[in-house]
Amino acid sequence: MEIKVQSIKFDADQKLIDYVNRKVSKLEKFYEDAVGCEVALSLLPDPANKNALVRVLIPGTEVVAERNADTFEEAITECVGILKEKLVSAKEKRYK
Repeated sequence: MEIKVQSIKFDADQKLIDYVNRKVSKLEKFYEDAVGCEVALSLLPDPANKNALVRVLIPGTEVVAERNADTFEEAITECVGILKEKLVSAKEKRYK
């Protein structure tokens, strides 16, 4: 699965990009046919100003999760948790 990471309004350091790749690559276990994944990291004016949008591309559709948090790592972890459930559900629907 190809993972694309985009940082909006800031430059992500390599440590953050590696963290995102490590966490998001685990999603492939839940839906083997996933084509790719797009991650958009951005800064917001809110107190919890770190935003993560994770979009997993699967045949015929996409599964999306978005979260705001105090750190990008926390936002990514929450998105991955949500996407695990969504991917398992999508896989069950597809192979019924």
